[in-house]
Amino acid sequence: MEEICFQSASGLVEAIRSKELSALEVMDAHISRIEQFNPKINAIVTMDLDSARDNAKRADSVLAGGLPTGPLFGLPVVHKDNVLTKGMRTTYGSRAYENNIPAQDSLIVQRQRQAGAITVGKSNMPEFGAGSHTFNEIFGPTHNPYCFDVSAGGSSGGAAAALAAGFVPLADGSDMGGSLRNPASFCNVVGLRPSIGRVPIIPSSFSFGTLGVAGPMARTVDDVALYLSVMAGDDPRDPFCIAADSQVEPLLGRMDTRGLRIAFSPSIGGLPFEPQVSATIGRSLSFFESMGCDIEEAEPDFTDADFAFEVLRAIAFATSFSPLRAAKGGLLKDTVIWNIDTGLNLRGEQVARAERIRSAMFLRMEQFLTRYDFLVCPSTQVLPFDIQSEYPTMIDGVAMETYIEWMRSACRITITGHPAISIPCGFSENGLPVGIQIVGPYRQEKRLLEFAKQFEAVNPIGLRRPNL
Repeated sequence: MEEICFQSASGLVEAIRSKELSALEVMDAHISRIEQFNPKINAIVTMDLDSARDNAKRADSVLAGGLPTGPLFGLPVVHKDNVLTKGMRTTYGSRAYENNIPAQDSLIVQRQRQAGAITVGKSNMPEFGAGSHTFNEIFGPTHNPYCFDVSAGGSSGGAAAALAAGFVPLADGSDMGGSLRNPASFCNVVGLRPSIGRVPIIPSSFSFGTLGVAGPMARTVDDVALYLSVMAGDDPRDPFCIAADSQVEPLLGRMDTRGLRIAFSPSIGGLPFEPQVSATIGRSLSFFESMGCDIEEAEPDFTDADFAFEVLRAIAFATSFSPLRAAKGGLLKDTVIWNIDTGLNLRGEQVARAERIRSAMFLRMEQFLTRYDFLVCPSTQVLPFDIQSEYPTMIDGVAMETYIEWMRSACRITITGHPAISIPCGFSENGLPVGIQIVGPYRQEKRLLEFAKQFEAVNPIGLRRPNL
């Protein structure tokens, strides 16, 4: 059963289609593992395992009847607790929505179900995705499968932990300031932040927001590509959506990496990093050399990127949550209230300056990636930290003044708008996962994934399972 649970998504689909395994056998293996280990990890917080088994039986009937099957046929999946699931509780990690039962699915859920995936449950997250450490007052914290005493990251921490523990082969997530990349790094899995509009977000209370994106998480790059091919595609209800194109394919080719120019940024504009993170990232550079890449230390100018991100993030929180703040402010955690109030009290000059900076950052990165093929940098500034801490308050002797400041290694990339992937890179001396972040040209997800796949091939550290 463990081998089934750690098989790739594409491998499981093929095994089900060829009838080497039934959908029910695949589901039962994953349910058994969930029942055994989820109470210790707390990755999946709302579930309906009986319905999942019934849907697996129906999938086997579909296959027996010779009916068409989708690209995710028979696969168990979990959905982040901020996407709507019809008839299944969706809390956003907040007491304000503790008993919320949606009457519809989000588009990202609809597309997975149409592709044949079977919903197992909802993955844990911090309240409204605020912060890269997964805990909330309804469900408590999610534990890291590699070490129960440390954070699984966030905000897609439940998703990353579920993947690492073998509960599901695929899990959707979202990313504003690193919510796909941070937990991927902390849990030794793969998380892709796509270009804006690659995955339509429907419904949304902030359709014209351009910081937050939805995206795929899996244990391999190939599975992320497969998952993205299902999630992506245009929809007229998302004003920024990208029409289907050659950059979203379920199968990745083999990229010739010889002679590629790779820029390496060890500090992403002078940020502090824990020494073990820097050391682990530094050791991984030899893998790029083995791929035939030319590596040079370089980075675009990140001046004022923090200001722009924090202003635009505050606008997003004020836009999405200020009515809830007025109605149920007593149920919201302090950091969410702070972010909302910051947005409501911004001056016009601050907003205008933030937008000018964002435009400049996009162009800087675009120009930078005409000289280099990819930018490589750390995903996170710290190792997975004590699960009892709300967030790191100090990094290598530098104080962190707010709950988002320690995530700037991801936030500074967010503000450029470019696609970025976090992929397993190595382990620290004390056995904690470290991910490396690769940034690619705008809307060139396939090229980014094909490059990441080659790195994965020469450094298959993602195969290292937690010792549960």
